[in-house]
Amino acid sequence: MRGLARRVLISYISVMTEIKRNSIVVAGGTGFLGQGLAKRLEEIGRPVVVLGRHKPKGRCYGRWVYWDGRTVGGWAGELDRASAVVNLAGRTVDCRKTPDRCDEILRSRVDSVNVIGEALRTCGDPPTVWVQAATAHIYGDPPGAVCDESAEFGFGLAPFVGQRWEAALDAACPPEVRSVVLRTSFVLGNTGGAFPVLRRLARLGLGGKIGNGKQWISWLHIGDMVRILMRAIDEPGMSGVYNVTAPQAVTNADFMRRLRQAVGVPIGLPSPGWLVRLGAATLVDTDPELPLYGRNVVPKRLLDEGFVFEHPDLDAALRDLVGV
Repeated sequence: MRGLARRVLISYISVMTEIKRNSIVVAGGTGFLGQGLAKRLEEIGRPVVVLGRHKPKGRCYGRWVYWDGRTVGGWAGELDRASAVVNLAGRTVDCRKTPDRCDEILRSRVDSVNVIGEALRTCGDPPTVWVQAATAHIYGDPPGAVCDESAEFGFGLAPFVGQRWEAALDAACPPEVRSVVLRTSFVLGNTGGAFPVLRRLARLGLGGKIGNGKQWISWLHIGDMVRILMRAIDEPGMSGVYNVTAPQAVTNADFMRRLRQAVGVPIGLPSPGWLVRLGAATLVDTDPELPLYGRNVVPKRLLDEGFVFEHPDLDAALRDLVGV
């Protein structure tokens, strides 16, 4: 019996070690994108650990482990023998940009990168890849430019934060770990982000153009976002910076028109720029620049490397999301 118990214990330890070796650690994994990725990983039977400040109240995909995003703690042990770390952590930018919030937006991104780098340096067997969220807003809001990965950076808070964010990764990532930077655009999904708000406005007859309607929207279906994250984890040849967006950007006026068609409401009252700014200042705690400005971003590297989008067409993507 003693010999049998020993063999069972050894087998159990071996299985647990192998599970840990294949696990994906998702920092900031309790949010919209993180839970989308964790759900897909669970569906295909891959173990996933989500790091977050608070455990979701409802269903949490993945095994939740507490972290504060700033200090090395017990969570760091999850990185040893894991196959990948994905960092999606960062304070939401959907808020009025007070000095305190601007500081928090920057620090939440840079600090999370720094602390993951610090934890990786203590690993005996670190992950082979670090997939890092970034922002397509790094290009600013150029009205006439088409921005691939070689485009000039813009001016303002978001480009500044984006550059500091990516520079932190360059400094923190160990040389033996493959790094992938995903400059992400406006992700469309039903469980988070701005899309549920826009869909609700359209159904209420308030889905007209915002501002002059000429600002670009670079968009991406959540399904393709998850597939790109999975590709970054699994494809050894994928490294460096990628724009993460559907192939064709649209203007705000065109986006809202197509959204109205998808929800079956033919009329949508427009929102003049002055009204958006007034409402942001007095009624809702948001930044009016988010809907009033935009950028035309193209996923050149993804397309060059043969990635096939499942939702390249906006009309079909919107129908899929609204259940038509």
